[in-house]
Amino acid sequence: MTKLALSDHPLTHPGKLFIDGDWRPALDGRTEPTVSPVDGQEIVPIAQAGAEDADAAVAAARTAYEEGPWSRLAHHERAGLLTRVAELMERDKDEIALLETVDMGKPFAFSSTVDAPMAAQLMHYYAGAATRVDGATRAPAGGQLAYTLREPLGVVCAITPFNFPLLLSMTKIAPALAAGNTVVHKPSPATPLTALKIAELFQEAGVPDGVLNVVTGPGVALGETLVEHPGIDKIAFTGSTTVGQGIIRKAAGTLKKVTMELGGKSANIVFEDADLDSAEELAFFGIYYNKGEICTAGSRLLLHRSIHDELTERLIARAEALRPGDPRDPETIFGPLAHRGQFEKVGSYVELGQKEGAELRTGGGPWIPEDGTQGGLYFLPTIFTGVDNGMRIAQEEIFGPVLSVIPFDTEEEAVRIANDSAYGLAAGVHTKDLNRAHRVASRIQAGTVWVNCYNQYDPSVPYGGYRASGFGRECGPESLESYTQTKSVWIGLSG
Repeated sequence: MTKLALSDHPLTHPGKLFIDGDWRPALDGRTEPTVSPVDGQEIVPIAQAGAEDADAAVAAARTAYEEGPWSRLAHHERAGLLTRVAELMERDKDEIALLETVDMGKPFAFSSTVDAPMAAQLMHYYAGAATRVDGATRAPAGGQLAYTLREPLGVVCAITPFNFPLLLSMTKIAPALAAGNTVVHKPSPATPLTALKIAELFQEAGVPDGVLNVVTGPGVALGETLVEHPGIDKIAFTGSTTVGQGIIRKAAGTLKKVTMELGGKSANIVFEDADLDSAEELAFFGIYYNKGEICTAGSRLLLHRSIHDELTERLIARAEALRPGDPRDPETIFGPLAHRGQFEKVGSYVELGQKEGAELRTGGGPWIPEDGTQGGLYFLPTIFTGVDNGMRIAQEEIFGPVLSVIPFDTEEEAVRIANDSAYGLAAGVHTKDLNRAHRVASRIQAGTVWVNCYNQYDPSVPYGGYRASGFGRECGPESLESYTQTKSVWIGLSG
């Protein structure tokens, strides 16, 4: 097995925050290590920002917005700088991918072919979109002239989670900057490395000081400081529904704009006429991609009763053949969970599912490498059958490699079960019947519906949730709109 070595790509500024174009320690000097889920070893020290550090970052972003050049740059100049960042991301794609792998446990096979390339694509896409932030003329009654302007909001705080640290940073930072805002980024304390690397690239690209600031540190304390900070104009958040609800409440005190990309419990529906080979592949990919640590995971697999047993047995066989491995090995496709808390959470839900009466068919516990190495957070691919949709394992987001298989008899029942959830982030539909595909997709209460595919994304296509899965959209022009505000200008025309 050939393992990629992080020592070949050392982090340039360990233990530092990036504020106003300067790499500096936290004011009180505190650091904590970021720990790799691969082997439990410390990677590098990470600065632990406090309230005064947050103040400094917000002040830098505010100055860069109100007094600096960023919001006043011509659209093509802003686009040029963002394009330069995208080009540097492409240049350093392997290094970025390796940082993501070591810090989060995401297999290099995916971080190098999905995360790093798509992050650069997002920056390219919004660099182009920066030239298309415009308004419209209107013709009100009375012979007056009116026109609209789309202006940036000001200072945006991006708060990002541990499971897709790089991509979910870019879905916020890229459109925010393209619209002319400045950004304070607080990455997850569990997975901060790629955020710091991206800041290095912004500096190298010549982006003006204060346009992007990165503050690392304790999730709750630092997050609350930023959410309540009067110098922040918008919070862009991805994470759990519970945390999102708390942010909304705290942001209300200063009337911040917020967008929320929250949890999910997506239904993946396979009808009796589906291509079973394709459905098997997509159901497997839908739950076990990124070890199930993805908010759109197809964690509720709804199978028509006529194909239930066959497809279930196929998936069990595949799950038992899939073994976790060191994500630094380019051959590995299933790595460890991102951090200890998540590992323990998944285990607790497996115990709960059994207590609720579901049948554990495979997996359900940790995996120890053949060499007996301890410290890695590997959890076996897990499948439950005999699941009722009212069970907690079918209603609550586990965020791990745990699949609940639920049978159904009719299309009406499938739609009812799919919509019987607090969430509404995504869903899958597998059928050869075009009419049924359109019919069911229109009735599913979710922000994204994949038909005969799953977990497809593109910078130009928006995604986001219904109900407890949040509001607002990321990607596409819809996201850019959420980082601007509209001003109406009336011109009095005298005869």
